[in-house]
Amino acid sequence: MDGDCGSCWAFSANGAIEGAIARNNAASIVSLSEQNLLDCSTKYGNYGCDGGLMDNAFEYVKDNHGVDTENSYPYTGQTSQCNFNNKTVGATLKGFKDLPIGNEEQLKNAVATIGPISVGIDASHLSFQFYSAGVYLEKRCSHKYLDHAVLVVGYGTDKMHGDYWLVKNVRCTYCTTSVFLLFTFYIR
Repeated sequence: MDGDCGSCWAFSANGAIEGAIARNNAASIVSLSEQNLLDCSTKYGNYGCDGGLMDNAFEYVKDNHGVDTENSYPYTGQTSQCNFNNKTVGATLKGFKDLPIGNEEQLKNAVATIGPISVGIDASHLSFQFYSAGVYLEKRCSHKYLDHAVLVVGYGTDKMHGDYWLVKNVRCTYCTTSVFLLFTFYIR
């Protein structure tokens, strides 16, 4: 977990890559190094523990011809000097695609056909910080002020609340529940 280090973007990016690997090769489950992204993708516009963007992480992995495994480059939760080792690469990336904001059908299709998808959310509301169970709905969420990265891993329908996204959260410093949340479909 990212604790005091703003590394949610690295966990989200690696989660999407790990999911794609697992979907394409179920025999090959690999854990990738978030620390590698924290330490080495600053030239791509990321700021280590002070934040970053998943697209910048994907560009780094693509251009760098890979990201190390978690075992070879373990997470410390602090930004440090880059120690990438091309002999311990856990995954490479040929490319990636951004989905248009607000298109729930494209996001559903991507989750169903590609696997987990990195997304940015507005996590600034206390309702998010203290979410404990059930389907989460915060109508004041912004589609422009995105301050947290998560991983959409599925979707479904709840009898009471309707359609929802199954989201893996990596920052649970204040959470009172597990790392999986249910968000209502509410994309603007």
